[in-house]
Amino acid sequence: MANHPVTVVVTDDLKRSRLTAFFRYLLAIPHFIWLYLWAIAASVVMFINWFATLIMGRSPDWAHNFTGGYLRYSAHVTAYASLMANPFPGFSSSDPYPVTVEIAPPEDQRRLITFFRWLLAIPAFIMASILQIPLAIVSFIGWFVALILGRWPASFERITTYCLQYNTQTNAYAMLLTERYPTFEHAQGVDQLESGGSQDDAA
Repeated sequence: MANHPVTVVVTDDLKRSRLTAFFRYLLAIPHFIWLYLWAIAASVVMFINWFATLIMGRSPDWAHNFTGGYLRYSAHVTAYASLMANPFPGFSSSDPYPVTVEIAPPEDQRRLITFFRWLLAIPAFIMASILQIPLAIVSFIGWFVALILGRWPASFERITTYCLQYNTQTNAYAMLLTERYPTFEHAQGVDQLESGGSQDDAA
C-alpha cells in the first residue's frame, strides 16, 4: 500500500527540558488561543471547499493550503503540549518543527464521496476520539518521567505519534485534503527514533 498522503514526520530526539516540561501547558496557552481562532477560519474554508470540490472534482489550491496549514500547526501545538516534542513551536505552520505533517498536493476526488464526506468520516472520528484516551494517559505519565529523567521514553513517542497521525488523517479526510481514509501506518521517523533511543539508553 502506498504511503498515506497525510503523514506525521518525527525528527526530534528524546531529550526533554525539565523546566519547560513542568510549565508545558502554561507555556502552550498562547498557542491554544491562536489555534482556536485559526480553527474558526478553517471551518469556514472547509465549508467553502466542500462546494468547490463538488463542482471542480478537486480542492482549490488556496483552500488546500489553508486547511493544510491549520492541520500542520495543530500538530505542532499537540506535539508540544503533550511532550512529544521539546522546542517551543512557532506561530506559523511554515516554521520548521521536529514533529510535523507532510501533506500531498491536491488530488482528484470523487464527487459522490465528497458529498457524503462528513457522514463517512463519523467512524474515523469515533476512533480518533477513543485514541485521545491513550494519548492523554501517556502524556500524563510522560510528564512525570520527563521531570525525573529529563527525557521522553521512545515507546511513549511511538504511542502518541500513532494517535496524533490518526487524528490528523481523520481531520484531513473531513477537510477534503485527501480522499484516503485514515490508516494505522507507521509515522515517518518513529522507528529510527525508537532505535536511536534504545542505543542512548544502552549507552
